[in-house]
Amino acid sequence: MVATREPGGSPGAESIRELVLKGAADRWSPVTETLLMYAARRDHVERVIRPALERGAWVVCDRFADSTRAYQGAAGGTDPALIAALETYILEATRPDLTLIFDIPVEVGLERAHIRAGAEMRFESKGHAFHERLRDGFLAIAKAEPQRCAVIDAAGALEEVEARVWATVSDRLAVHG
Repeated sequence: MVATREPGGSPGAESIRELVLKGAADRWSPVTETLLMYAARRDHVERVIRPALERGAWVVCDRFADSTRAYQGAAGGTDPALIAALETYILEATRPDLTLIFDIPVEVGLERAHIRAGAEMRFESKGHAFHERLRDGFLAIAKAEPQRCAVIDAAGALEEVEARVWATVSDRLAVHG
């Protein structure tokens, strides 16, 4: 199994991560963020994800293309047609089989983010309304693609959320083999 993340996951993508996640909330326009995310994603897919899949490994990625749809699209206002075109071109046939969408009230999510605060707080500083649009965007993706997406109630203790994740993953594996 390969555990990875976005933005980042490969040396080139990690360099882009540094650009995207640090600085003022308005450092980049949503379209510029979209282009940077897809530049990082392409490097990540080419250098890490596809090679892992080709050798038969499972890939577990913290964030992927849905994050761009939600962050830069639904919350940021980038035209969904631009995001869809980039997704088609950049990802080609590389798509997740299962996407877990962790749902939590905005206030609780931001509180948790501030507790674990590090240098990467640029998106967390975009305000409550941005995060409401973000949450709505992720939930809309899950509603539109229920065969791929599973919404996990992320409220509660870590152990409770972990149990929900394993129950969902186990159910999906049982159905899909």
